Amino acid sequence: MATLIEFGPQTDDLSSHPLSPTDCNLPAPRPDHTVWVNVHGLSNTDFIKTIGRHFGLHPLVMEDILNTGQRAKVEVYQGYLFITARLVHADDNADIESEQIAIVLGQNWVLTFQERPTGSFKGIREALQNEQSQLRRWGADYLVYSMLDKLVDRYFTVLEAIGERIEAVEDSFEAGIGPDHLGEIQNLRRSLLAVKRGLWPLREMINTLQRDEPDFFRTETQLYLRDVYDHTVQLIESVEALRDLVGSLQDTYLSLQSHRMNLQMRVLTVITTIFLPLSLLAGIYGMNFENIPELHTHNGYYVLLGVMVAIAVSLAGYFKYKRWF
Repeated sequence: MATLIEFGPQTDDLSSHPLSPTDCNLPAPRPDHTVWVNVHGLSNTDFIKTIGRHFGLHPLVMEDILNTGQRAKVEVYQGYLFITARLVHADDNADIESEQIAIVLGQNWVLTFQERPTGSFKGIREALQNEQSQLRRWGADYLVYSMLDKLVDRYFTVLEAIGERIEAVEDSFEAGIGPDHLGEIQNLRRSLLAVKRGLWPLREMINTLQRDEPDFFRTETQLYLRDVYDHTVQLIESVEALRDLVGSLQDTYLSLQSHRMNLQMRVLTVITTIFLPLSLLAGIYGMNFENIPELHTHNGYYVLLGVMVAIAVSLAGYFKYKRWF
């Protein structure tokens, strides 16, 4: 499924209609107008190749569009710029999912390829409805900047969700730790690592765009790209801060786990200490000798039980006084 949007600076310079494999009428870009073709869903490769042939995309570009395991990068071809990036999502447990976004920027035309419809560019479509918007007046390069800005903003949303999950796990420690906590901490570490792996190449890609591609981005747009680059730097710093928090969270968990284990060992030590003299007495009078002086003592059994109870109570009282349990 694909959508064709053509827009210009005038009030009536906006049209939008769907494209399909059976209806793929692609217009040639007009002066002062921008053509944006957004494809979501990469299963119909013939349809995608038809679009690629219409705009003269290199076979290597088509291969990278269909191979969704690409890192964020930028490549220059004759007449157009090819960009790939990762769009991230976070579920309720702060687990990270990502998909590839491929962007091709040409002279007055932009192609975008998404793995599935996510509504990531909904805000851009809404901005195009306003004939006074900067997006309508500045054209293709500003459209690509807006897309990259939306992708970077999604990372802020994801990090906010991870931060809230970290606080929830930390608050749950007050009710006691359990085996699930360690798994949650490990999930948070993996999520932050996934975000970091997406951000590093994204930062370098945006830095390349705002520094080395004056043929495709006007000076005014490069200033906006510089702002997006600053956001990626800020995001990476936030990731490092959250990773430190998760590390502290794991240290706290291990500390609480060790403390709980020490308490359990203390209780077991108290029980063992109480039963040690009792076992000694039981062992002495349980030996298989005929001549044991106290063996035939009148009420000796009850006397021994009394002694054992007295020892146990005395030791228990002592340990209680020492606050061992």
